[in-house]
Amino acid sequence: MRSGPRFSVALACAEGDWPPDGWPASDDYYVDRVVRTTPPYDALRERAVDVVVLRCTEPREAFPVLLRALDGRSVPLIVVSARTDVDTVVEFFRAGVGYLVEGDYCPHMLSSAVMASAVGHTYLSPTACAALREGARRMSTAGGVMERLRSLLSPREREIMELLSTGLGAQEIGLRLRLSEKTVRNNLSNIYAKLDARGSTDAVLRWLGATPAAPVLRT
Repeated sequence: MRSGPRFSVALACAEGDWPPDGWPASDDYYVDRVVRTTPPYDALRERAVDVVVLRCTEPREAFPVLLRALDGRSVPLIVVSARTDVDTVVEFFRAGVGYLVEGDYCPHMLSSAVMASAVGHTYLSPTACAALREGARRMSTAGGVMERLRSLLSPREREIMELLSTGLGAQEIGLRLRLSEKTVRNNLSNIYAKLDARGSTDAVLRWLGATPAAPVLRT
């Protein structure tokens, strides 16, 4: 049995048949308590939670409503939506918001996204990762800068960045590379310094050649 912190989660969504059947399971490793709230998400004004999952059709419309309900509180956020266009995914990633595409995740991945967000990692489902990479590919003028930045990293650091850019956190990267989580985090600290990045989101944007920009999401 895994030991460690379990998190309280707010599910911000319209009435309907969500979350997935059986989620969270009674023995879920990461999720302890779930609070459900519907637009305009007023329950969030009175309840303290570790992570908020926003399921919506149009993230750009629903997200400002959610931010107003949070009233300036800093809470890790995850968007679940069928929208897969590059601009939307990149915009939310730059804002530090996790993004899961409908039909692109399983209940276990949803719990992993909660855990990752709670500890400061921006989690993306595979389709969202592909959209982020496509956004970077379009920024062809950044190619030379990107290659120069990548050349600053050791082979091991480049391996870690490749995995980080697919949405994995330090623990998952350690399992893939057979390294301790502490070793991965030490490598990440070195990577952030070499790339002049403020954290994992900024580092991935630089690694992929996407010039960081201020988020355009507004309350």
